[in-house]
Amino acid sequence: MSGNDQTPEPASPIRTAHGELTLAQIADALPSTGDLMALVGSSWWKCAYAARGGNWPLAAYFGRRVRSLQRKLGVLRPKHRERLAAFEADRLAPLFRAIEATDLGAFETAFAAATESANQSHVETGYAYIRWVLPDDPPKDLDLGGSDQDRSGAGSAQP
Repeated sequence: MSGNDQTPEPASPIRTAHGELTLAQIADALPSTGDLMALVGSSWWKCAYAARGGNWPLAAYFGRRVRSLQRKLGVLRPKHRERLAAFEADRLAPLFRAIEATDLGAFETAFAAATESANQSHVETGYAYIRWVLPDDPPKDLDLGGSDQDRSGAGSAQP
């Protein structure tokens, strides 16, 4: 832009290994809020069951993945940046402390509080119809720790 003119100058295409793209084409190809939140939900589910299975490194990995995805969302959707930063400080930080301490009780408390806070955020932002719940069964695509019986959900208490 030049001076007080609010009309953006046409952007030159950006060369890639696969051809040329404009900034508008790149922006249109970025993931939507829904795309990122679907990945957050999957990671959140796996974080919980990894902790419940005693696989704390995997729980930490999926906790970090949630944090990373939400940070990306804050960049792509600046209107959510402040809310996401507060969620990270107020809700994810206690979860990470519980993971570091390998304290399942503290993890469950932090996980439940964070889940409820996320659901409340959906209400506050006009998406009350999105209410995340932890699936009853653990993911089947990863070794979450514990015995085979624990991974199947049989014989283990689920808080």
